[in-house]
Amino acid sequence: MPAQALYLKWRPQAFEEVIGQEHITRTLRNALRQGRIRHAYLFSGPRGTGKTSTARLLAKAVNCTHTDPDHRPCNTCDHCLAVNEGRFLDLIEIDAASHTGVDDVRDLRDKIAFTPSEGQFKVYIIDEVHRFSGAAFDALLKTLEEPPEHAIFVLATTEFAKVPATIKSRCLIFEFRRVALAEVVDLLALIAADENVTIDAPALELIARQGTGSVRDSISLLDQLIADPDEHISLEQAERILGTASGQHVIELTDALIKANAAWGLDVINTTIDSGADPRQLGRQMIEHLRMILLAKMGGDDLIDATEQRRVIIHEQASALGRQTLMNAIRAFNGAVQEWRGGWQPQLPLELAFLDSIKPAAEDEPEPDTHRRTQRPARTQDDLPPPTDSSPPTAPAPAVDHQLELKTIIGQWGKIQKVARSYHSSLPALLDHTQPHDLQGDRLIVIVDNAVFRPKVEDKREALEQTLLDVLNVPLRITVIATADEFGVRDPATSDLLAEDDILAFGVNELGGEIADMDD
Repeated sequence: MPAQALYLKWRPQAFEEVIGQEHITRTLRNALRQGRIRHAYLFSGPRGTGKTSTARLLAKAVNCTHTDPDHRPCNTCDHCLAVNEGRFLDLIEIDAASHTGVDDVRDLRDKIAFTPSEGQFKVYIIDEVHRFSGAAFDALLKTLEEPPEHAIFVLATTEFAKVPATIKSRCLIFEFRRVALAEVVDLLALIAADENVTIDAPALELIARQGTGSVRDSISLLDQLIADPDEHISLEQAERILGTASGQHVIELTDALIKANAAWGLDVINTTIDSGADPRQLGRQMIEHLRMILLAKMGGDDLIDATEQRRVIIHEQASALGRQTLMNAIRAFNGAVQEWRGGWQPQLPLELAFLDSIKPAAEDEPEPDTHRRTQRPARTQDDLPPPTDSSPPTAPAPAVDHQLELKTIIGQWGKIQKVARSYHSSLPALLDHTQPHDLQGDRLIVIVDNAVFRPKVEDKREALEQTLLDVLNVPLRITVIATADEFGVRDPATSDLLAEDDILAFGVNELGGEIADMDD
């Protein structure tokens, strides 16, 4: 016979064993004590928070034969034992997902008139009641309005908004909440000790976080890790089996976001995925980490559920991230997780989300330094729109007269990167992926090593042009390309030849000539 799943083995058998829902269990126990049992209840809340288990406890308690109401259910009388063993005839469980039609409800309504076979009450538990059709809800409504004295209905749903208002108004509503991380960790530790399994505390916390407040999901994840009860479960082993990224990877990715270092961030994402982490799970972990940073930044330390060591890191990163940048990053990663479809490049949504996140936010833009920056050069004739009247075209403006050479710009590129930080914080990191390729008059051709960086550099073209003016004292216009074939960019040999021969350069640059052949 196969072993029983842990979440079934550890299903609560008494109200005291239901964790995280004291506001509900206390009310139900008071109602049992006072004999004020309602004929219809509606339990709503996330999956795995104890809705069906509490419904069974209620069914067991109202039929328990113990003389003291405070000890119901007692789990020792015949009725309690029958419920625990799944053979109590007066407990009827209906899955609304597979019984959605009006005929199913009519059949229920016809049978409800019969008196209980064993206990005092017939208890009907209808799980996922929101899956009923409109006609089925209409058929159920009449029964809820005038139920027999021996019938109790418990409706359970994870989508409260889909239950009609007419049904809600005839039920006593209880809202189940997600269970706190600490309570789930304590329960997992208790289960592990009872199962003779040794597991590190950080691994238990990881399991609880992956369960996202669902007790059943958390216990199922622990069951997944227990391959051999005699084997010790470490945090690294739990991360590998569950397909989660290590906390250090998430912290590093956030540091790359703070520094707007695209290369570093992309490397962290791909390294993490290559090591076996699930891309969607990595996105969820990133969202959770960024949310805690946002809470720390907004002063909500009480809402941060993390270790003291993690709190220190969260506060450090919160002080380095702008509020708008942080919110944009949360939205970007949340969108990537929600729209994730897999595919042959599963990490691509995360890469795009990260690159979107390092776009400068309006409030994070540096203030203009009027004492340091010079006025942007006036627009040349090439920048002006074409004439719209019939007047004859004017002669092209002469090229800017300067002695600047491409090799000078290449030699100053390191200094240009340092000065660029004063105009935009992320510009130096982007310039790591660029290099000056050609100089044509007052136009500098800059090539990027990856097409993904081209729009990023183009967005900051004005800042780069101001930086060049500061360092070189020459007004230049920037053209960003991804390959040397774009815009007719010359190969290095041609550029060197034009740099050595002024007459040839004048013929090509000013008169529009082309080099048809070039001998060695």
